[in-house]
Amino acid sequence: QVRLQESGPGLVKPSQTLSLTCTVSGGSITTKYYYWNWIRQPPGKGLEWMGAITNSGSTYYTPSLKSRTSISRDTSKNQFTLHLTSVTPEDTAVYYCVREWIATREYEYWGQGTQVTVSS
Repeated sequence: QVRLQESGPGLVKPSQTLSLTCTVSGGSITTKYYYWNWIRQPPGKGLEWMGAITNSGSTYYTPSLKSRTSISRDTSKNQFTLHLTSVTPEDTAVYYCVREWIATREYEYWGQGTQVTVSS
């Protein structure tokens, strides 16, 4: 069974950088045909795809966040990490890490989500 678990600070001050790590168990992040995504949901709004890192380490980002977002990985720990710079209160959201099967573009496995609040 594949499991994803987000970890990171629950509270971040404006202008700081938010870093969240997803630890994966039950499957390798280097396995072919899977992408590893970050998706967030602000309060009262829908899901927003932020970006993904592929099994080979390539990255893709949504255009509106591309200048502030990066995703890295540590294959030795089977983890991937989201970095979001210059955060504002509008970045307050529940953040999810998600495995995607690229054959069907299905989001197969989700972490439980972690609440991040941006506030001074």
